[in-house]
Amino acid sequence: MKIIIVGAGKVGDTLAEQLSAEGNDVTVVDRDRDAVQATSNRYDIMGIVGSGTDHSVLEEAGVEKADLLIAVTGSDELNLLTCLIAKKAGNCQTIARVRNPEYNREIRYIKEELGLAMVINPEFAAAMEIARILRFPSAIKIETFAKDRVEALKFRVPEGSILHNMTVREITSRLRCDEVLVCTIERGDQAIIPDGNSVIRERDVISVIASPKRASQFFKKIKVQTNQVRNTLIVGGGKITFYLATLLLSMGIDVKIIENNRERCEHLSELLPQATIICGDGVDQALLLEEGLLTTDSLVTLTNMDEENILLSLFARNKREKIKVITKINSIAFDEVINKLDLDSIIYPKYVTAEHIVRFARAMKNSIGSNVETLHHLVDNKVEALEFCIRDNAPLLNVPLEKLRFKDNLLIGCINRGRKIITPKGQDRLLLGDTVVVITTNKGLNDIRDILKD
Repeated sequence: MKIIIVGAGKVGDTLAEQLSAEGNDVTVVDRDRDAVQATSNRYDIMGIVGSGTDHSVLEEAGVEKADLLIAVTGSDELNLLTCLIAKKAGNCQTIARVRNPEYNREIRYIKEELGLAMVINPEFAAAMEIARILRFPSAIKIETFAKDRVEALKFRVPEGSILHNMTVREITSRLRCDEVLVCTIERGDQAIIPDGNSVIRERDVISVIASPKRASQFFKKIKVQTNQVRNTLIVGGGKITFYLATLLLSMGIDVKIIENNRERCEHLSELLPQATIICGDGVDQALLLEEGLLTTDSLVTLTNMDEENILLSLFARNKREKIKVITKINSIAFDEVINKLDLDSIIYPKYVTAEHIVRFARAMKNSIGSNVETLHHLVDNKVEALEFCIRDNAPLLNVPLEKLRFKDNLLIGCINRGRKIITPKGQDRLLLGDTVVVITTNKGLNDIRDILKD
């Protein structure tokens, strides 16, 4: 597909990397010559310097033959106008990043009136992900499938856990959890798609896939906390904080926010009358302790500085062992170093945004077949979890799973049939209308037939 990305910031750069790696013809457009040159050189794609609202610039980028235009500049208005011009000039599909909370209330109307294929709000999407984790604080990360009827929950196996030295097969026989499937094991730098004989060790990071009810039963059996947090301390008062606080308050969770800008504090006090707003420096250790760091159930670091967020999270985990800590990281690229810091849960808003858009692009690429409904990256982007809808031309329709030749390092996680969630076994079959979750280290799968060996 021919894809134009307008905006070469953090999200634009991440999209250029992922979409070009999947074989798409990508062109990036931005006013910043240095940013365009850096992105185009890094991923060997075309770069054009100029504004996405300039018709001649879009023409130079090939909008008349483009399949998809993605507008992710720093301005909501420019993004929307770029998409409107692109629709008129080339009749391509368009996606706009819209971040303003005022626009968020009218997002459906804006999408329909401007004919947008998608409107993505990175801050709201990140807040949703954080809220899911605080609902289940033992998880490092939670991804959802089948319209929230299935979850993939990532957690670290505690020392002394009943799971230590247990094979994946024994989880079914010994714990009687036949509707919970271990889909990934992380051990050091290894990312393992397990089979029944794979052995789980303490301190492994594993992901299990199940319905919320079955997952809750599983965690109770292995004596891992399943209750949502009662309260949270948020450092930083930006857009993610506003969305997150709104979600948490609706869940009955007490919220305290520390923000150093007095004007922003006053604004948040008006928007969030149920929350406690503290005007002060969130990196002041004395203030953190005074405002209840030693007694709060969770800390979420959402300042605009990655370094501050990391240091705050490390400080909290040093002070208290049993506190849920979530760290926002926007741009630091030292993944190996960050992963060794044992920060608990990490949120990358740029990756959350990219996942939504890459999923849409893959679905466009194969709109006739059984294409991607949901896409999540696991294990630091080494593993993909994809949900496909089974249509009438699928080659594996009504064939027992044990008779199919799947690609290596690939696992069928679950089958969603109507409202029934099936943990697949060899005799199970994929039927018309099912959705199926596939876990794999094979990147770039666009259609359900791609899971089979050639």
